[in-house]
Amino acid sequence: MNRIGVLLSTLCAILFLSSCKNGKLIAPQASGRPYEVLVVMDAQSWEAPEGRALFNVLDTDIPGLPQPERSFHISQVSPKDFNRTLHIFRNIIEVNIDPTQFTTTRMKFVRNVYAEGQVILRINSDSKESFAQYVSEHGQDIIDFFTKMEINRLCVDLRTKYSKLTYDLAREIFDCELRAPEELKNYKKGKDFFWTSNNAPTGMVSLCMYSYPYEGPETFNKKYILHKRDSVMQANIPGSEPDMYMQTDTAFTDIKPIVVHHKYAMEARGLWYMRNDGMGGPFVSHSRVDTENNRVIVIEGFVFAPEKMKRGLMRRMEGSLYMLLLPEEQPSEVETALEEEKDKQKDKE
Repeated sequence: MNRIGVLLSTLCAILFLSSCKNGKLIAPQASGRPYEVLVVMDAQSWEAPEGRALFNVLDTDIPGLPQPERSFHISQVSPKDFNRTLHIFRNIIEVNIDPTQFTTTRMKFVRNVYAEGQVILRINSDSKESFAQYVSEHGQDIIDFFTKMEINRLCVDLRTKYSKLTYDLAREIFDCELRAPEELKNYKKGKDFFWTSNNAPTGMVSLCMYSYPYEGPETFNKKYILHKRDSVMQANIPGSEPDMYMQTDTAFTDIKPIVVHHKYAMEARGLWYMRNDGMGGPFVSHSRVDTENNRVIVIEGFVFAPEKMKRGLMRRMEGSLYMLLLPEEQPSEVETALEEEKDKQKDKE
């Protein structure tokens, strides 16, 4: 039960904040750190092959970072110890292996069972062997589910707390709507380009946005996208000397198609470096087609933080990419897309 005891006093205090209204108990807000997962599974099974299969899924590294960083903080508790104090964790996996109840292995999720803003992924199975095989085969689904839930929570926060500077630049230059983290308060403008940053001496986070003409389906391939990125960054993000400018480490960058607000997009995730300098770090971007103006809009978050772990910084920037609304899109589409993305995961088998 790693770290469970350390959190008990804090969680108990939060529980007492629950109150009654009109005779009904008001559920507390879900607690715990972002990307923290509590597994409800008996200790013997947790240490056995079936438990190790689940642990190995949750313990995988985040892609696209310069050093290994785990996807989640993992805690475990036996069902008999899963009490009211622990009910308010934000992310929970409940494991139930019972051949008298189930004939196969399946998973589904429920929300707000014990606390507001909570998600519980329930994995029911008929045998330990079936459970271990299923979890191993569906490991990416489990990772994607909890990652998306955390991104959704961040997007909810960004609806009301965001950088007005970044919002205004997106409106002025691209006629787009964008809500990004409020700490982005410094900026630079260029032709069909802007860059905002917190300009922090440690843990610098940045967001940039740029566009170029859409030239058909061939626009969306790795070579084309990274060539455009390098040319835009060379022109707009120079170093302290003339031969210094931002470039992509193509050997450590992957692209894949994704769906954003029901529409095709391309995600690029990898590493950048400052040519002829020692700076570098991770980045993630979305390339999307603005059909009204026949152009590709690219929004990218990147981090320079050599002195610290980058997981939290990158995930905060990545969440803001989903808040971009192209000129033809409406604010309601963000909320609708987030809800539908949750429901896609509900009955994965």
